[in-house]
Amino acid sequence: MFVSRFFARALSTAARSESSAASAAAASASAKLPQNPLEEFFEVERSTDEEKPVIYGRSWKASELRLKSWDDLQKLWYVLLKEKNMLMTQRQMLNAQNLRFPNPERIPKVRKSMCRIKQVLTERAIAEHDPRRSAEMKRMINAL
Repeated sequence: MFVSRFFARALSTAARSESSAASAAAASASAKLPQNPLEEFFEVERSTDEEKPVIYGRSWKASELRLKSWDDLQKLWYVLLKEKNMLMTQRQMLNAQNLRFPNPERIPKVRKSMCRIKQVLTERAIAEHDPRRSAEMKRMINAL
């Protein structure tokens, strides 16, 4: 119960901070039209003039994730989920047009990071002394 309230509170706080950041960004870029929420499922188009290949980062290591708080891990989980959805949408769209999906190695990196977040959260749930709280944490982790 405590953990579910904790995640609900953290989720609403994260949503408020993202909406305030988005409104600040929208105010600063008043020349732009309002962004369609569905555009978040597609990567920003790069110009064909750029000849340098885009280099993407690596997956998160479990040792790095162990240093993060519950809030940070939850925020990172949703960022990775959004990235995964965007990549899968883009891959499906390009496959339907018989085009090559650029940088397909990004999807396994996102999946590895998400699995490692679950691993770290499970470790924390196992280390919990209160069996009820541990069981609740495990249920929430399995629901991710």
